[in-house]
Amino acid sequence: MTRAPLAALLAAVLATPALAAGVKSAEEVRPRVDHHLRHAEALARHFASVLDASCPRFASAGEWDGYLDGEVERVVLLMAHVEQAWIEAKTTGDDDVRRVAKAPRKRLDQAHALLAKLSGCAERHGASLDQLALWRRIERQVPQRQAEIALPQ
Repeated sequence: MTRAPLAALLAAVLATPALAAGVKSAEEVRPRVDHHLRHAEALARHFASVLDASCPRFASAGEWDGYLDGEVERVVLLMAHVEQAWIEAKTTGDDDVRRVAKAPRKRLDQAHALLAKLSGCAERHGASLDQLALWRRIERQVPQRQAEIALPQ
């Protein structure tokens, strides 16, 4: 006899997190998602222009390193905004908001293409670029940047 109430209680406790997800309205969440998507789109436009342009020339290795660090920072920021948009979207059950938030994940391929191009540009400056190590660095930095860009509740 005590098993049925215990099983019901356990089911309710396990279901609570699932019910808690998606509790906000689309009207609440959409502006938050849009904020991150606007930033991601601006960064994606920047990357498109870098990918279309010739490799920039710099007078010194230090200038090249500064340029590379700036581009890596932008990749980190792009990834953070894309991920944060998805985190925000998961707070609503609205499929349209979730679909819109997921769409920019395609932009992450652009980040890989950018690193490949920058690797070629590095060689022209007499430097080498370990794309795998750079990608790991980016992935390590994304959570911290995500915390910095998250909108207050």
